[in-house]
Amino acid sequence: MNRFRVGIAAAFLAAVSISSPTAQTMPPASAVKAGSTVPSQSSPDRRAAVEMTIDSIMRGPDLVGYPPSGLRWSGDSSKLYFEWRKPGEEESSTYVVDKGSGEPRKLSEAEAKNAPPANGRWDKARKRLLFNDGGDVVIYDVAAGTRRQVTRTGAGEGNPRWARNDTHVTYVTGGNLFIVPVDGSGTLVTQLTDVIQRRQEPRPTESQTFIKDEEQKLLEAVRERAEQRKKREDKARAERLPQFELASPQQSATDLMLSPDDTQVFIVVSERPAGAKNTIVPNYVTESGYVEDIPARTNVGDTQDRRLLAILNLKTGKSVWADGSFAPPVSAGEKPAAAGTTAPDGKPGRAAEREIRWSVPSVSQDGKLLVASARSADNKDRWFVTLDPATGKTKVIDTLHDDAWIRELGFGGAGVEFLPDNKRVWFLSERDGWMHLYTLDVSADGARAKQLTEGKWEVTSVELAADGRKFYVTSTENHPGERHLYTVPLDGGARTKITAMTGSNDAVVSPDESTLGLIYSYSTKPPEVFVMPNKPGSQGRQITTTPTAEWRAFKWIDPKVITFKARDSVEVYARLFTPEMIGARRDPSRPAVVFVHGAGYLQNAHKYWSTYFREYMFHSLLASRGYVVLDVDYRASSGYGRDWRTAIYRHMGGKDLEDIVDGAKYLVDKEGINAKRIGVYGGSYGGFITLMAMFTTPDVFAAGAALRPVTDWARYNHGYTSNILNIPQKDAEAYRKSSPIYFADGLKGALLILHGMVDVNVHFQDSVRLAQRLIELRKENWEIAPYPVEDHGFTEETSWADEYKRILKLFEQNLRGPSTRFTGSSSTR
Repeated sequence: MNRFRVGIAAAFLAAVSISSPTAQTMPPASAVKAGSTVPSQSSPDRRAAVEMTIDSIMRGPDLVGYPPSGLRWSGDSSKLYFEWRKPGEEESSTYVVDKGSGEPRKLSEAEAKNAPPANGRWDKARKRLLFNDGGDVVIYDVAAGTRRQVTRTGAGEGNPRWARNDTHVTYVTGGNLFIVPVDGSGTLVTQLTDVIQRRQEPRPTESQTFIKDEEQKLLEAVRERAEQRKKREDKARAERLPQFELASPQQSATDLMLSPDDTQVFIVVSERPAGAKNTIVPNYVTESGYVEDIPARTNVGDTQDRRLLAILNLKTGKSVWADGSFAPPVSAGEKPAAAGTTAPDGKPGRAAEREIRWSVPSVSQDGKLLVASARSADNKDRWFVTLDPATGKTKVIDTLHDDAWIRELGFGGAGVEFLPDNKRVWFLSERDGWMHLYTLDVSADGARAKQLTEGKWEVTSVELAADGRKFYVTSTENHPGERHLYTVPLDGGARTKITAMTGSNDAVVSPDESTLGLIYSYSTKPPEVFVMPNKPGSQGRQITTTPTAEWRAFKWIDPKVITFKARDSVEVYARLFTPEMIGARRDPSRPAVVFVHGAGYLQNAHKYWSTYFREYMFHSLLASRGYVVLDVDYRASSGYGRDWRTAIYRHMGGKDLEDIVDGAKYLVDKEGINAKRIGVYGGSYGGFITLMAMFTTPDVFAAGAALRPVTDWARYNHGYTSNILNIPQKDAEAYRKSSPIYFADGLKGALLILHGMVDVNVHFQDSVRLAQRLIELRKENWEIAPYPVEDHGFTEETSWADEYKRILKLFEQNLRGPSTRFTGSSSTR
């Protein structure tokens, strides 16, 4: 195997690439014991391994493959279906495999149309699935394995639901609710509601009112005509559809749900703000040859949509609004309604009114209980309430408060699902500091939520078993960097661990619960489909092989998941890449790079395949050149509980940046890295942290590459930013101390900024404004690279390659010694 040697000339480095003729493949039919650490592998693949160059590794999915997705079982549990883009194919297709044996088979277009859907709503008997397919409503018969088209229109139908004891289906289109029978009784589609805008008629003056009244008193003909008109209107009103009148042109009905007794319709009303200003992203490379504007989002703190809940009685035509008076007064960071403003029902608003956002209710199977969820606009409070549909009155049955912001994983419309007893609901909550499973008896007064799982680990997904007697839970109980499937009794108790392969096990249980379909991955193994019996200690069979042969022929680094102590003594998880892991030697100048993942709330220091697979390969390339690389799950990363998540409240670039700096110290203390030769880089949130590192800790990092970075949080979106920093007009201090543009004067090291020009998430304007700030500060050791056709997530292979060549050049020129410094040779192309 060709290996990079420390101290050899740059010209020789340019001429060689790393390969591994001893690397092994994972054949589709390989047997894998569930208790094994990593799936067993076959004999070596003797084909040429991938070249360790920027151009080669930045091919992305064309090199590592496109992961399979959408696992689902046939009704008789004999076949597993999934979507997959096999190596060499141009697009994804539907595949099927027998659970017991055989290779995956690609379905024809006609066969794929009759394959089970990837998701949908079960009927009560769990024999039919209702789902939306391209804007049309479709029913899948599980036993027959066939689809039945309910609608086929160009209008677009959404939110399909079972109704009238599963004999009908409702759906929403054009802001109204429709119902259609599906039991063979006919095909008549019936409109149930007539949602209209409030008429904006001018109010008559006192003089006009006086003349009108006097005219009816004086003239009998006028009086008789008025009486006849009223009779006609009353008759028409009795015959017409139940009307729901929206309060203003800014309101629209976004979801409508029929009550189980056919009496009420629950209407979620979205109210667009008046005066909010959308940002604009210019698009310079267009088919027309002219600059075109892309309308984008509003900025944080600008007026936001409201979400209200109304109940329309189909028999009386009367409507009420869900009562939100249970909400306490306005909290910090939330703007109260101004005195004299108009409430949703047209009545004057109160100055101290708390703005809450409603969900459509979840309904018990017997239709007797309704549970809705309401959240405060600042996301610091959540309430589960029972709802009286006749009056709109509510009763709080569970509350949750967080001084920072609430995180819950929602299921169903209200974030809860009813259990088969029609009395209890189950939900996930972080209420004890970690995401866990709870149940709550809705029928009992004063009932408290019961915690079914507990510990300093997190539940990531839950599914109620088909028999209704247990839960299937995926969690991090075994290790923060692993995902395994467990069963949990309905009333809590001892858990049974089903999967055992180290990494991520994303399972789909067959209808008869005998078999699992798995999408499994490991640090060095991209996601693949496996089938295994639903029993602890059983063996799994690998179904797919996704990466290209040249990728599989290379022996990739298996990064070590380590922990180091931060300055406040907490343990920080990270992935470590060293030259020794790839058969290379460390550069004598002892350089290192710290990688900062994006999204803020995301985990990357784990034992399964990373969504940052290009960066994973880039880190292997850096290690082959003698670098040590540390990939840190800094404060606010996911998977480590509430306190970890909220440690950045009111100060992004505080505890999270400290963890990055402490990671650099770990490299110096434990890995012998030269403290003067450490670089840092990352994209999105990682780009933001890179800027904060280069500006506020300039003596720690000699060079930094900030990809698509947020430079001023007041310019980012509302949903993400307002949770962490409140809103800028109410908490300006939090925004100023969290935004890199305010600290640009601290730049000392070499800075590279890279940004897509049609980024509708973090706008290119962020980097442009920072560039102007650096110019005004007379800073010289920085560069900016714009990418004219790229959005937030790059798509063009050439853009990825150009971006990472520049990053590599930055590190080679600023972190390595003169004798081993990168010269721009072909080894990076």
